[in-house]
Amino acid sequence: MKIEQALTLVPNVSQANKRTLIDRTLKETNASFGQTLERAMADVNALQNEAGKAVDKMVVGETVDLHEVMVAVEKAKTSFDLLMEIRNKALDAYREIMRMQV
Repeated sequence: MKIEQALTLVPNVSQANKRTLIDRTLKETNASFGQTLERAMADVNALQNEAGKAVDKMVVGETVDLHEVMVAVEKAKTSFDLLMEIRNKALDAYREIMRMQV
């Protein structure tokens, strides 16, 4: 199961089931948070490359459907936005931990 498939399932379940779904997905992959994040970044990079190739084909004049190009670009944009939100939340959590009194 790809990370974006798991993340798209999460909003469709109740709050109580979210944690169990995430825990089950992590157990099935046997991956740490760092490995999961690396895989997510690799998936985002692949989508960015795919969108770039689709745009290049369209610019060169190859037979490419405009809708497919737009879908590829929007997939890349959405996945990048999700990755940036994950980064922002991780940084916020780090800053919060650093502010804690010992």
